[in-house]
Amino acid sequence: MKKIVITGSEGLLGKEISKYLEKDNKILKLDLELGNNLCDENYVKDWFSKNHAEYLINCFAINDHLTKKKKKETLFEYDLESFRKTMEVNVIALFSVCREFAKNNKNSGIINFSSIYGLQSPKPELYNKSHKEIGYCVSKSGVINLTKYLAVHLSPNVKVNCIVPGGIENKQTKEFKKEYSKLTPLKRMMVKNEINGLVDFLCSKKSSYMTGSVLVVDGGYSSW
Repeated sequence: MKKIVITGSEGLLGKEISKYLEKDNKILKLDLELGNNLCDENYVKDWFSKNHAEYLINCFAINDHLTKKKKKETLFEYDLESFRKTMEVNVIALFSVCREFAKNNKNSGIINFSSIYGLQSPKPELYNKSHKEIGYCVSKSGVINLTKYLAVHLSPNVKVNCIVPGGIENKQTKEFKKEYSKLTPLKRMMVKNEINGLVDFLCSKKSSYMTGSVLVVDGGYSSW
C-alpha cells in the first residue's frame, strides 16, 4: 500500500482522486478547508518533515469558476492584488510544497495540475463580454515550467510530471457547456472522474521512465 499526499483534497478533482485512490492506498489529505494553510512556509516545512509518502498530487489552486452569479469583468477591471494572490497560491505555494516534499521523500513522484489555459489563451467568445482571469492563466502556464524545472533539478530521485486538463463539467451554465463542447473534437466537457486512470498510472511503476512530461487531457480542444 502506497502513501500518497493529495493537496486540495476537498476540491472538485481532489475529492474525486482521493476517493478513487484510497481504495488501494493510504491517502494523506491537505486542504485549506481542513485547516492546512499551504501558503505558510513554516507550516509546510513542519508538516512534510513529519509526514512521508511515495507520491504527491497537487490539486490546490485558485480558480475563477464560471457561474451565473459571477460578476463580468475584463482584464481592465482585474485588480493587481487578485493577480498577486493567485500567483502566490498557484505558483509560489506550489513550489514550496514540492520542494519540502522532495526534501523529505527520496525515490518518489510529484504530479502537478496545470490547465488548458496554461497552454493557450481562453477564447473571449466563451465568456460573454467577460474575461477568464489572467492571473489563473499565467499561473497555470507557470505550473508547466515549474514542473519541467523540478523534473530536471530533482532527478533522478524524484520524478515530476504535469497533467493539463481541459474544461471539466462543474455547474457551468448550459450555454457555456454547449459552446465549449463545440470547440472540442469529442463534443463535450470532461467528466471529473476521467482523470483518475491517468493519475493512477503516474503513481505506479508503469510510468517509471517519465519525468518532465506534460500530459494534455482536453478532448482534443488544443488540437484545432
